[in-house]
Amino acid sequence: MDTFPTKYIFVTGGVTSSLGKGIISASLGKLLQARGYSVTIQKFDPYINIDPGTLNPYEHGECFVTDDGAETDLDLGHYERFLNTPTSQANNVTTGRVYQSVIEKERKGDYLGKTVQVVPHITDEIKNRFRTLAKSGNYQFVITEIGGTVGDIESLPYIEAVRQMKWEYGKDCIDIHLTLLPYLNTTGELKTKPTQHSVKSLLEYGVQPDILVCRTICHIDEDIRQKLARFCNVATEAVIEAMDAKTIYEVPLLMEKEKLDVVVLKKLGLPAESTPDLSSWTGFLEHLRNPKHRIRIALVGKYVELRDSYKSIAESFVHAGAANETQVDIEWIHSEDVNPETAGKLFQGIRGIVVAPGFGKRGIEGKITAIKHARENNIPFLGICLGMQCAVIEFARNVLGFTDAHSTEVNPATTHPVIDLQEAQKRITRMGGTMRLGAYPCVLKEGTRIHSIYKKTEVSERHRHRYEFNNEYLSVFEKAGMKATGLHPEAGLVEIVELKDHPWFIGVQFHPEYKSTVANPHPLFLDFVKAALEYKLGSEAAKKSISKN
Repeated sequence: MDTFPTKYIFVTGGVTSSLGKGIISASLGKLLQARGYSVTIQKFDPYINIDPGTLNPYEHGECFVTDDGAETDLDLGHYERFLNTPTSQANNVTTGRVYQSVIEKERKGDYLGKTVQVVPHITDEIKNRFRTLAKSGNYQFVITEIGGTVGDIESLPYIEAVRQMKWEYGKDCIDIHLTLLPYLNTTGELKTKPTQHSVKSLLEYGVQPDILVCRTICHIDEDIRQKLARFCNVATEAVIEAMDAKTIYEVPLLMEKEKLDVVVLKKLGLPAESTPDLSSWTGFLEHLRNPKHRIRIALVGKYVELRDSYKSIAESFVHAGAANETQVDIEWIHSEDVNPETAGKLFQGIRGIVVAPGFGKRGIEGKITAIKHARENNIPFLGICLGMQCAVIEFARNVLGFTDAHSTEVNPATTHPVIDLQEAQKRITRMGGTMRLGAYPCVLKEGTRIHSIYKKTEVSERHRHRYEFNNEYLSVFEKAGMKATGLHPEAGLVEIVELKDHPWFIGVQFHPEYKSTVANPHPLFLDFVKAALEYKLGSEAAKKSISKN
């Protein structure tokens, strides 16, 4: 492996938010990784929350969890899915965390009585965190996505820190600026002025972008490239077209075609003669584009209006679907719409039901009804976190006869608290970062479906919850056919349940979706898609048999 000083690549945004800085960062990281370089990506968010753990999903989408228990921005999920390498607490930094660190240092007297200011103290803290991964992970490239857009008040300290980094590191540091080229139907042309103004704002803060990546719905001709290069002080070859793609997984190939990685390497003074090895990636895309089968999976949750709330689950089905050469069409079903009268119609033609994670009582009865429908109709079922807890509640009510069975999160007065607050959680009063978070071991019982899926006796999965299966009810559940097939080896917490007499019915307390990547689709999703496909083919075969008779 070539040795050279760590190269720092910053990805900033302009014109509008949600242009896809995270996907561009992940795609560039994938291209550099495919050339044999060691790469990591980090996200710096300008909001003052310490982390997104207490944010409503409607505010911020999914909260992604790392092995070390960090509650992070959903873009870290993209980084892991593209690079197939785990992220950590250090990969996501917020303004809240930066200021918290500086204030704690001030209280300890670390600044020797000096007046603490945004420059240099806040910006120095930001720069130290820019460099943390380079020091701890020995990475050759550190890609840093700066949240928000240039001109946001919240982003100013980050842009200033980028300016200082570019000055201090010279050719070892570059900025990629992602902007929008809007297309006006009335004139039939792309407009460059928004990008020019965005770059002008960046220049006012002392940062000259080295590369422009332009989101667009149509191709950028040579005249527009030259115009942007001329007005924005970049080389023509450094004006990169980022066309809208059918799937985010096409973006690395689009960026390779635009030679983004080649331009980056040249800017950083590194050779770019070789080509990235993307054979496995193109193989994945081939299966994704040309499936042999197609199935409908219902995802039942209370945040389905904002699908980013379940981003990792949706992407896990993309990975598992491609591996099974099957297109998985997700039917997004709001749990509040599910009741005994609507369930039959809502799940007609559905080949698998997933009940999603969540918190609180809203929509929980709909989730329980969906699970009852899956159990009674032998439809493959996967319950994740709260989805598993709802499966336990449904079984207790409708099989064991505990009619008021519930979770104490929703009904503290229930006479059958089959789901209860963990003992360690009962003394906690602060909400942020206090759940059971991160990777924990789980021992699988041999001879079970879950053991056949993982093909090992111990696994490690990521968690994000406060409530657990109440072990006082374990024996009665197992006698009735709901088996605890995965346990925490020390605490004995029930991590996995499955039904004995059902084609495919599994509930997991952890979040398998956090560990699914393009290179390694999660085995639970792989087997679930396979079971749903078998259910579909079996149903179709049964219909043909009936029609013949």
